[in-house]
Amino acid sequence: MTNIKRFINDESGVSAIEYGLIAALVAVAMIAGLNELGTWLGDTFDTITNSL
Repeated sequence: MTNIKRFINDESGVSAIEYGLIAALVAVAMIAGLNELGTWLGDTFDTITNSL
């Protein structure tokens, strides 16, 4: 029983997993944001090109 309680309370490695999840979330947000920015810039340059 003591080993089971010790296993449940063991938090080693948890922070590494949390940091990994946070890094993955930031990467997904950056990819989505940069994709939208690229689309917006492409449309802007197309508008400028057509105006000229």
